[in-house]
Amino acid sequence: MVAKKYQNPKGGLNEAGRKHFKRTEGSNLKKPQGSGTDGRRVSFAARFGGMAGPLKDSKGRPTRLKLALKKWGFGSKEAARKFAAKNKKA
Repeated sequence: MVAKKYQNPKGGLNEAGRKHFKRTEGSNLKKPQGSGTDGRRVSFAARFGGMAGPLKDSKGRPTRLKLALKKWGFGSKEAARKFAAKNKKA
């Protein structure tokens, strides 16, 4: 789990979180892509559309999964799955 100071409250990592991940893991993470049919967005939709877990916690608040889907422009796991199926390259 990522430290709270590196999480964007609206979903995903903030800029400091992406820099921290690059320092510690060597990976170059990019910002979420909220629209379009680029391969990154299709790949995200395919991965997160199949993730297990609820979209709301026991108090009715959105989970990190729901926030990530929203940040990438999807309202639900089903919407992400449909998008991935429609835009997947053969």
